[in-house]
Amino acid sequence: MRKKVGLLGGTFNPPHIGHLIMANEVLEACQLDEVRFLPNRIPPHKELEFSVPVAKRIEMVELAIQDHPHFTIERIESERSGPSYTYDTIQLLRDREPEVDFYFIIGGDMVEYLPKWNNINELKHMVRFVGVNRPQYPIPEVNLEDIIFVTIPGIDLSSSLIRERLKNGESVRYLIPFDVLNYIKGEKIYG
Repeated sequence: MRKKVGLLGGTFNPPHIGHLIMANEVLEACQLDEVRFLPNRIPPHKELEFSVPVAKRIEMVELAIQDHPHFTIERIESERSGPSYTYDTIQLLRDREPEVDFYFIIGGDMVEYLPKWNNINELKHMVRFVGVNRPQYPIPEVNLEDIIFVTIPGIDLSSSLIRERLKNGESVRYLIPFDVLNYIKGEKIYG
């Protein structure tokens, strides 16, 4: 039986409970063996605000997922230089682990951009896409017959909101794991 692995990519700047809920809901709904958090060094589609080195973002993800037996970190993008394109990542992962079926998890806000992704026609034959709902982003009609949609509890939360609150000295309690918050304070990240 082939192993089923979910991949949740992002900057995780910082990781928050929305990421954890999304990963856990897809793990259960798609009956995955594990979900790997995939921090990217340089995202191709956005500027990194509050430039936090990838090593610190990885440490925050490690703290966020430490108590979940089916969550791990995939460092393949963080170890490469240049922008992180999903096509290149999936190709490397499939070469490294030919016995694994990969499921790439994306939020509803990214589903509409899938047709514009680098090498999408090849990519959709290499990986299963799992789209999850996000508040204020209705799941659009796209022409990817292989996409799996998973409905998760709606949490209107973003890393940018957390960064803004931290910068303003406002509480982020219960929005990010306690150990992540302690790390942010100890490292004096985000103001």
